[in-house]
Amino acid sequence: MRTVLNILNFVLGGFFTTLAWLLATLVSIILIFTLPLTRSCWEITKLSLLPYGNEAVHVDELNPGSKNALLNSAGSLLNILWFIFFGWWLCISHIMVGIAQCLTLIGIPVGIANFKIAAIALWPVGRRVVSVEVAQAAREANARSRFN
Repeated sequence: MRTVLNILNFVLGGFFTTLAWLLATLVSIILIFTLPLTRSCWEITKLSLLPYGNEAVHVDELNPGSKNALLNSAGSLLNILWFIFFGWWLCISHIMVGIAQCLTLIGIPVGIANFKIAAIALWPVGRRVVSVEVAQAAREANARSRFN
């Protein structure tokens, strides 16, 4: 089922959003001061191409023992830079594609996935794209460690 939905996403507009993320990745490589944003940009490019079966998870959820206040502060600063240069137009592109997809009955699930990616597009720094199973296992491990 994931494969069918990923193909449907690609055909109904996911191709354009993935190209937008690739463009943002290339621009972040070319502009030297945005080079730290490239990893996050590439991660969300993968999510835009294959939204079903993958999930964007914050690195603190994947490895809670490595929380660092300095890195979180730097990540917040990078997210602000991201929003100014890339985030707002990538978010708008996902919203527009999501609305267009929701106009068709078959495209509604794919449109909803684009709305979720639109929210991630605003603040992607510090997120990694992992399989749904890995994300669920990380959340369960975090819940067990908090309550034990």
